[in-house]
Amino acid sequence: MARIFIAGSNGQLGTDCQRVFAEHTLLAQDMPEIDITSRDSVTSAMNEFKPDFLINCAAYTAVDKAESDESLCHAVNAVGPAVLARECKLNGTFLVHISTDYVFSGDRAVPEPWLETDVPSPVTVYGRTKLDGEKAIQSSGCRHAILRTAWLYGAHGKNFPKTMLRLALADPAKTIRVVNDQFGCPTCSMQLALQIKKLIEQPVPPTGLFHAAAQGHTSWYGFAREFLTLMNVPFTMEPCTTADYPTPAHRPANSILENAALKSLGICTMDDWRAALQDFVRQNRNSLITGG
Repeated sequence: MARIFIAGSNGQLGTDCQRVFAEHTLLAQDMPEIDITSRDSVTSAMNEFKPDFLINCAAYTAVDKAESDESLCHAVNAVGPAVLARECKLNGTFLVHISTDYVFSGDRAVPEPWLETDVPSPVTVYGRTKLDGEKAIQSSGCRHAILRTAWLYGAHGKNFPKTMLRLALADPAKTIRVVNDQFGCPTCSMQLALQIKKLIEQPVPPTGLFHAAAQGHTSWYGFAREFLTLMNVPFTMEPCTTADYPTPAHRPANSILENAALKSLGICTMDDWRAALQDFVRQNRNSLITGG
């Protein structure tokens, strides 16, 4: 039985972490109860709860908005992790931090994956701030595990498959155009929460940098078609290119992550993306349809 502090507990990963770690002693907080960018706020929570582990699920993830909102994005994604890491160091708390495929440029030929040993080269504000957060933790001296994930979706909160479902249900005959030249690993937040559990429940939790994404890869178009087909709802869809769908932030063409470090330790629990998606639909179809 461990004392676990989940910061950013109201998001899709934070919500699933609360379920996965329910048998432990939990402190689950989000804004406004906890402001990870405030040393006073974090210090107060840490001193009162005295956690063995802190799981940081808090992040600024509005990738396009970040291009014009760099100050807030940097505060949440870089300053926040630095504050958490400092307090974890002072309290002897093990920090689990969630990072992203966006720390890479995405310009590698598909299907060659990105490894933990590859040198990051982010090309967006979001990616740069997340990399700054990683570096702050690595230089803090606290015991930590940084888990990079990609294309995260879950039962709680807003995400890509929920958007596809909303569009399909609104007008099955209206063509949904989805990008088919960006590739990645659709990762279920429940699967990621279970991977975190496997990591921190080791006799000696491993430290360092880990990729933790679903295995295998697909395009956004492939992801959308697979999801709506599994949901058994009528839809009309056609592929398009990145050039057809310009966005303020550059989207990586290749976001494929290989979970090499977890596999080398024999503790990788991440499923193939299709198998995980099937489980997700089986467990959540009714609530997804009704919007509950």
